Amino acid sequence: MAETKASAKGTAPLLNYSKAVAAVEPPNRGAKKGLAIGDFVLRLCALGAALGATVAMGTADQLLPFFTQFLQFEAQYDDFDAFRFFVMALGIVSCYLLLSLPLSIICIIRPLATTPRLSLVIFDSMMAALTIAAGSASASMVYLAHNGNDDVNWLPFCQQFGDFCQSASGAVIGSLLAAALLLIIIILSAFALKRN
Repeated sequence: MAETKASAKGTAPLLNYSKAVAAVEPPNRGAKKGLAIGDFVLRLCALGAALGATVAMGTADQLLPFFTQFLQFEAQYDDFDAFRFFVMALGIVSCYLLLSLPLSIICIIRPLATTPRLSLVIFDSMMAALTIAAGSASASMVYLAHNGNDDVNWLPFCQQFGDFCQSASGAVIGSLLAAALLLIIIILSAFALKRN
């Protein structure tokens, strides 16, 4: 059996690996950068909604004028445990969203990095749960303030404290908007974590 010239020299032809290399393409960097920019913008919007809800609930206060100074009724957010929880929870969420902005900028600069995005998804999920819990608890109190409960003789007091109830209702709407934005951010981050 005759040897070929290439095998005689010890240089056999290599296999064609061009198809295997073509199958493993790098992830789409431009799309991931676009998702990171969208994440940053939505994060800013969620920060505005959460901070606005916190300020609106924290400043909800109304004093009913009566004939004497000794007999006055006042409604404040800290008269209700649910509203107090709301202010603390949304304050924590606002601080988190502010502190997560630099990590979101890192995701814009390095869109292929998975560690910062994964940590953002984990903490965003926790903050979304906290925001939904605070908003739901406060929504139940706002509902009672507007409608009362005849079974336990709780009278609606929003007819007397209209400004207080309006501020509390606006804060609840802001918190639910922040929760919806956080859920959209989580979905965007999940899409950005996909390999292809």
